Amino acid sequence: MIASQTLRISNRWTPALLVMMVLMMLSILPAWGADKAKDEETIGNATTVLQAMLSAKEVPADTVAKADCVLVMPNVKKFGVVIGGTGGRGPMSCRSGADFSGKWSTPAMFFASSMSAGLQIGGTSSDFVILLMDKKAVDSFMSGKSKLGRDASAAAGPGATAASLGADILTYARTSGLFAGLSLSGATIEPDNKANERLYEKPVTATQIVSDAVQPTTAVQAFIALLDSKLATHGH
Repeated sequence: MIASQTLRISNRWTPALLVMMVLMMLSILPAWGADKAKDEETIGNATTVLQAMLSAKEVPADTVAKADCVLVMPNVKKFGVVIGGTGGRGPMSCRSGADFSGKWSTPAMFFASSMSAGLQIGGTSSDFVILLMDKKAVDSFMSGKSKLGRDASAAAGPGATAASLGADILTYARTSGLFAGLSLSGATIEPDNKANERLYEKPVTATQIVSDAVQPTTAVQAFIALLDSKLATHGH
């Protein structure tokens, strides 16, 4: 009975309404981080998520120790009514030095987004920790829009689940909500240039930020300190 009712609802969607739905969802994503206070709140949440997942061993510290960069996206949202979307953002810090063996850098803000079609009603929320394991992955993220592979999926369930986005990218997630899972398959990740300008009070690229071209603000110091204190050993 529920299935037939859902089908009748979906049959009423016209192309114009679908386009409107897509535009609404796209407009929601940047609104999540429309001011500096929200940017700083996101970084604070990312610090809390990383601390919790490390303490619970949901993210293995020895794997993080081998990473060149760490991106934490707290409270990534998936939402949908017929047309679905995924969106979230968070800070990424990289090891300093040409061989990524130094201390952790000032973080740059990044955001993830994707759209999907098909019958889906509800919402879910995940915390993601994404590890970039070599320079190729780092260069891809820094160059602009980086689209993750189709096998980049983290299923929902108690605790954290892990997935490989390729040999050079790993992701760990904790998920809760109405969907069966939250997938990063096909998601685009790129620097959040507007948030970075708000945080550091000048136009600056993600590459410049992680190269320590800016001074860390008070809001990001806890994130850097956590990485430096917990993940001091690096090795490939």
